[in-house]
Amino acid sequence: MMMTGHMGYYILIGAIALVSWLVSNQLKKKFAKYSKVQLRNGMSGAEIATKMLADHGIRDVEVISSPGRLTDHYNPTNKTVNLSEAVYNQRNAAAAAVAAHEVGHAVQHAIAYQYLTMRSKLVPVVQVTSSMSQWVVFGGVALMASDALGAAGQYVAIAGLVMMAFATLFSIVTLPVEYDASNRALAWLKNKNIVSQEEYKGSEDALKWAARTYLVAAIGAIASLLYWALQVFGGRD
Repeated sequence: MMMTGHMGYYILIGAIALVSWLVSNQLKKKFAKYSKVQLRNGMSGAEIATKMLADHGIRDVEVISSPGRLTDHYNPTNKTVNLSEAVYNQRNAAAAAVAAHEVGHAVQHAIAYQYLTMRSKLVPVVQVTSSMSQWVVFGGVALMASDALGAAGQYVAIAGLVMMAFATLFSIVTLPVEYDASNRALAWLKNKNIVSQEEYKGSEDALKWAARTYLVAAIGAIASLLYWALQVFGGRD
């Protein structure tokens, strides 16, 4: 009975995984396309990141090259904008978009943007709970089916749901952080005439697809949490 009960969960996860794959596939295609749109000003991703930091009066953040592809991120601990080798060195609309987006996070950090602060506080909690939450819920639900351990099982399952809720909250808080960083990046690229109109369209489209990957992840996390909450609190036969 438990296997059929969880069939819906596997269908849900499968559907989300499929949408996630389609979005990330589209993102790769967009980045490949806009990597061919060379910047008329000839600036590399590293130069764009450095200029955007300077324009925002941020002097304590370093721009460094990080090995691999799609490894771009801002590290608030050591205040570094880490750009993948391609983004660091290349001079195209995709590199400009990514470099400016990561500096957007550095700007958020400098002004103590509330959602970034909240997200940073959730990081240590989620690192501990996210990998085990599903197993704790799963185990709790399994125990709930037993007459002797049903009540204890519900407490275990609720503990797992709380862990899962932190991961879901993290996914939701990530959305404004990512969208805001992209908006800051695009506003700066436009206002400072760093990119032409055609280059801007490419940068905007690339960042739009990047943001959609976070949106799919958040929807997946919410759907997962709701599914397990229904298993724990819903009418069980």
